[in-house]
Amino acid sequence: MVDSVSRFTTRVENYAKFRPVYPRDIIDLLKADCGLTEASLVADVGSGTGILSEMFLINGNTVFGIEPNAQMRASAENLLSRYQQFRSIAGAAEATSLDSDSIDFVTAAQAFHWFDRTRARGEFARILKPKGWVALIWNERRLDSTPFLRAYEQLLLQYGTDYRTVRHEKTTGQIADFFAPQGFRCESFDNIQTFDFESLMGRVFSASYTPEPDHPSFEPMLASLREVFVEHQQGGTIAFEYDTKVYYGQLSTT
Repeated sequence: MVDSVSRFTTRVENYAKFRPVYPRDIIDLLKADCGLTEASLVADVGSGTGILSEMFLINGNTVFGIEPNAQMRASAENLLSRYQQFRSIAGAAEATSLDSDSIDFVTAAQAFHWFDRTRARGEFARILKPKGWVALIWNERRLDSTPFLRAYEQLLLQYGTDYRTVRHEKTTGQIADFFAPQGFRCESFDNIQTFDFESLMGRVFSASYTPEPDHPSFEPMLASLREVFVEHQQGGTIAFEYDTKVYYGQLSTT
């Protein structure tokens, strides 16, 4: 399996353009349950191209984007350059470089499954203020809610390079251990994206487990993708449906 930091290097442009945003409901949830305010300091760990960071910046928060991949970090810096309260940091979940007891919220969107969870837990506990919060977030694509999504899942199982190995659903079962001995809460929100064929290709190629142009499976996968699209499109588009999952809690330091 390609190193978790470098495996997205060639995917950055498609990732920034075609990955889904997160529902605004996340902000409302953290306000209601965790006391999020505009003054809260947020460390967005594994911030990638800045998709989640921007939602907190719009809310008025100062956000520290912690990202080890230089190309993804540069994309976020370009996207978020208009926000004075964005701080881009070359760091990782296991070594953020942030001060101890300095952060109100640590977030990780579409990233937690790449972390060394034991080391990341220790680092999160170190940088969080007393009574700070952790929110682990995924846009989980529904696998069988529509005929298109069922066909798309079969396409990934057939052509994905290491799809079975790296699917983040394998990690979500370990979240209880991460928060232990504290409990955690989970909320789910509906999310949807619609694509024409060109943007669907961009969404597919943003995933680190799909073959790249020099791979022997690239052309067969592209041909199959076109067939799936033609069969299931309605009015020239198809839809990706997601359950946006938010796992949130506090970390005991003892």
